[in-house]
Amino acid sequence: MCAAPDQNVGVPAGVDVGKETVLTGRVVGSDGSGVAGAYVRLLDGTGEFTAEVVSSATGDFRFFAGPGTWTLRALSRSGNGETSVTADGPGLSRAIITVG
Repeated sequence: MCAAPDQNVGVPAGVDVGKETVLTGRVVGSDGSGVAGAYVRLLDGTGEFTAEVVSSATGDFRFFAGPGTWTLRALSRSGNGETSVTADGPGLSRAIITVG
C-alpha cells in the first residue's frame, strides 16, 4: 500500500504554505474530467525521478518539493501527459496535466 498522503484533501492542517513549497494539481482527460488512479511522477530540472503519487478519485495530486522548475508526468489508462511548473519559493504552485 502506498504511504502517500490522501490526495483528495486540501493541504493538511499545520502546513504553513508561507514556508513550504507545495505542488498541487489535477490530472484531467481530454473532456476535462478528473482522471482517477493516474501515476503522477515528479521529475527535477534535470529530468531525474524524484517522487510519485497516485491521483485521487477526482484526479487531484500533491507534492511537497523545493523551489525550482519541475516536470509533472501522468501515466494512466486514458493516456499519458506532462507539464512543467515553476515554484519560485514557498507557497502553492498549481498545474493541470491533460492525458489522452
